[in-house]
Amino acid sequence: MKSKIKGDYGENAALGYLEAKGYKVLSTNYKAGGGEIDIIAKDGEYIVFVEVKYRQGNAFGGGFDAITPAKVRRIIKSAKTYLYKQNQWESPCRFDIIEIFGREQLEINHIENAFWED
Repeated sequence: MKSKIKGDYGENAALGYLEAKGYKVLSTNYKAGGGEIDIIAKDGEYIVFVEVKYRQGNAFGGGFDAITPAKVRRIIKSAKTYLYKQNQWESPCRFDIIEIFGREQLEINHIENAFWED
C-alpha cells in the first residue's frame, strides 16, 4: 500500500473512531505555519489537535515513536495559527496521537495529551 493511501486509510479510521466517541470534527489535513494537523476536533470544551500514525504492524515501533521534536514544533505552530484564525485563542486545547495498527482488524491506541508546548 502506498504511503498516501495508507495515510488516508489511517486518518479515515481515526475519524470514525473519534466520531464514535462523540468528538465533533472541525477540520482535516489543516495546513498552516509550515506544518499539517491531521484532524482538529472538539471534545467537550477542548479543541483537540490530532496526529494520526498508521502502521500495518508494530515491528518498527508505534506511531508515537515516529513523532520527532521538530514535528511537534510544526504541529504546535500550525495549531496556534488555527486558534488565531478561528478567534479561539483562549480555548483550552490539547494534542493527541492516534496510533493505528493492522490491516483488516485494526487496533487503535488513543494517547490524549501526548505532548504540549514547554
